[in-house]
Amino acid sequence: SMNDVLVHDVRQVPSKFYLQTHSTNPFLRSETISKAIATFLEAYPQNDSLFSVTRFQSRLWNQEANPVNHDPEVLLRTQDLVPLYEENSCLYIFERESFLARANRVGKMPILFEIEAPEALDIDEELDFALAECLMRTVQGEAK
Repeated sequence: SMNDVLVHDVRQVPSKFYLQTHSTNPFLRSETISKAIATFLEAYPQNDSLFSVTRFQSRLWNQEANPVNHDPEVLLRTQDLVPLYEENSCLYIFERESFLARANRVGKMPILFEIEAPEALDIDEELDFALAECLMRTVQGEAK
């Protein structure tokens, strides 16, 4: 697991804090990383970690066909639903002691750091790669 890899890394390179990103998030911007670092440092020590999320506002159901985040009798616009957040794996910031105590990069008091969906695109399968190529062509076309 990635946490096992991180335990090894943390033991090899002592530091108070660690930042992890993934190469499968090619649209993550340096400005976003800088903002995440500033957000974490401002909240530390009250918060022991930060991880990136993407806002998700859609009507969700569980496998028993029960609503998760809405009342089917009250048809709200999806924009008006209470948002849920998907861990998007773009970036994690965590404190050494908290990580070693839990062997988990998400501490007991994490900050959810929101990143917009296009920037948070994660390439895990062929369709994701095609979406990334399409997005890149669109961004390059806007820059011309």
